[in-house]
Amino acid sequence: MTHAIVVHETGGPEVLQWEAVEVGDPGEGEVRIRHNAVGLNYIDVYFRTGLYPAPHSPFTPGFEGAGVVEAVGPDVTGFAEGDRVCYGTSPPGAYAERRVIPVSHLVKMPDGIDDRSAAAMMLQGMTVEYLIMHTCPVKAGQTVLFHAAAGGVGLIACQWLNHLGVEVIGTVGSDEKAELAKAHGAAHTINYRTEDFVARVKEITDGKGVPWVYDSVGKDTFMGSLDCLAPFGTLATFGNASGPVDPINPAILGPKGSVYVTRPTLFTHASVRTRLEEMAGNLFDVVLSGAVKIEVNQTYPLKDAAQAHADLEGRRTTGSTVYTV
Repeated sequence: MTHAIVVHETGGPEVLQWEAVEVGDPGEGEVRIRHNAVGLNYIDVYFRTGLYPAPHSPFTPGFEGAGVVEAVGPDVTGFAEGDRVCYGTSPPGAYAERRVIPVSHLVKMPDGIDDRSAAAMMLQGMTVEYLIMHTCPVKAGQTVLFHAAAGGVGLIACQWLNHLGVEVIGTVGSDEKAELAKAHGAAHTINYRTEDFVARVKEITDGKGVPWVYDSVGKDTFMGSLDCLAPFGTLATFGNASGPVDPINPAILGPKGSVYVTRPTLFTHASVRTRLEEMAGNLFDVVLSGAVKIEVNQTYPLKDAAQAHADLEGRRTTGSTVYTV
C-alpha cells in the first residue's frame, strides 16, 4: 500500500486529501517509479480548481517528479530497475509516493542533478526552453519583458536569458521579489503593485517596446503586455495565475503594431520524443554548466500539499517548491 493526494471534487486547497491507494504493476510501455521528490506548479492549481478539466474523477494531481524505477513493464527498452529518472510532462498523478507512468514521458537524470533539483526544474525549466528557444526565440542584445520574474519559471528564465546576452525586464509583486529577480539576472525590475509596468517598459526601451513578452499572469496583465510590444512583436501567454484572459477582438492587434499573440503549451512541444529529449538536454546542460541554478526555496511533505497550494496562491512563495516523499 502506498499513499497519494486524491481530489474527489474540485475546489480550494482543502480538497487535496492524503489517502492510501493501490498502485499496480506497469503495463506495456510503462514503468513503476518510487518518487523521492515531486514538483509543485501553478498548473496543479488549475486542475484542482477545475479551470482545466481532469481526465477522470477522482484524480491525483501533479505533472513533475523525480525518483527511481522499481519495476519495468513488458517491451520497455532504454529503462531498467534502479535507473534515476525524472519527468515534467506526464499525465496527472505525480502527487504520490509511487506511480505507474509511460516511459514516453521519462528521461534519465544525469550525474550532477539531484532529485529535488530535477523535481523543481523539469516542467518549469523545459517551459523556459521552449519559450526562449522556439516560441519567441531570443537573440543576444535584445530586451524582453518577463512577468512573474521571481517565480520558479521566472528565476530560471532570468538566469538563462542573461546567460544568452538578453536584457530582461521582470515584473514582480514586492520589493523583496525585485531584489531576488535582480540577483538572478534581471537587468530591470518593475513592482506592478506600485508602478505602471507599461509606462516603465516604454521608459526603459526609449518608447520602442520589446519584441517578446512572456506572460504567465494572464487576465491582469494581458492588455498591458500587448501595449509593451514593439511593432511585429509577439506576446506568449502561457499561464493564468490571475485568471483566464478575457476574449479579445483580433482587430485590436493591428493598431497596436501588427503584433502577434500565441498560447503555447509544454505538452505540445514535448509530444514528440526527440523534442522532449532536446528540451531536457538543453536544460540539463545549462544547469550543469552553472549558468542556471535551480532555487528550491520551499519544501513541504507531500501530505501537506494543501498548505503548499495555499501558500502558492497567496503569493508567499518564490523560486521553486518541492514536495519531499
